Amino acid sequence: MRIVFAGTPDPAVPSLRRLIDSPRHEVVAVLTRPDAIAGRGRKVTRSPVGLLADEHGIPVLTPHRTSEPEFIEQLTSLAPDCCPVVAYGALLPQQVLDIPRFGWINLHFSLLPAWRGAAPVQAAIDAGDEITGAATFQIEAGLDTGPVFGVVTEKIAVSDTSGTLLEKLAVSGAHLLETTLDGVEDGTLQAAPQSTGGVSYAPKVPVEAGRIRWDQPALAISRRIRAVTPAPGAFTEVAGTRLKLGPVDMVEEVLPEGSIEVRKSGVFVGTTTTAVRLNHIQPQGKRMMPALDWARGARLRPGAVAE
Repeated sequence: MRIVFAGTPDPAVPSLRRLIDSPRHEVVAVLTRPDAIAGRGRKVTRSPVGLLADEHGIPVLTPHRTSEPEFIEQLTSLAPDCCPVVAYGALLPQQVLDIPRFGWINLHFSLLPAWRGAAPVQAAIDAGDEITGAATFQIEAGLDTGPVFGVVTEKIAVSDTSGTLLEKLAVSGAHLLETTLDGVEDGTLQAAPQSTGGVSYAPKVPVEAGRIRWDQPALAISRRIRAVTPAPGAFTEVAGTRLKLGPVDMVEEVLPEGSIEVRKSGVFVGTTTTAVRLNHIQPQGKRMMPALDWARGARLRPGAVAE
């Protein structure tokens, strides 16, 4: 099949790489979000998907809006049979959806209809799900509502962050996407409507969602930190200083909510249940460091609390 691949961030790269290497499909162009300013150097940076396309000499389309007449004309002239999508990051109008004869097929990192939306991996970890996965489905006007072609499942490890889980799903999902396109081309694979039960939504996670509330149980705090790691990141404030937090360990001891105790065995913070041990902390403008190293330099006063 002639393919125009749509994707932007790192989790989309394994799928694009797999389709580039596929003997059955030809990636005639890539659709990705426009180059953006990123990093401490504030440099204009190509998306990870765009960079991979450049390496292989594949034309890259970067419209600010997919409703732009110039883009629609470009896509029409490419005459794609199908447009697979992995975390592209923009809405597609019906006029664009109608161009490829097999439509647009999305790889979504959840077991639909669970966790429709922008942040399914973060939502699954935060909710304490034990199993998640990825699904391929036909894009239609609704939010992730289209019929499903296939799924793969993945167990969520107790140590998984959204970053590590997404890395695993990106690889297994790439295989699923390729086999889905193979089946669609052969006519051997038909999409089935999603169940009307078990629908849940996972909107984009705002930065403020990473603020840790110590008036919650330790388990909920641990899940939230893992869910927002690495992005947008978990944080708290101590003595007016904002601190980014890495994943924590739950311990047996009980401490008052938010109270901080520094011992040889670690830095502990109280919750509404048992305390948690902080493992890594990143003060503003500094690198991530072991929590005890931070505590030695911070010279906390007795009775210090995390807020």
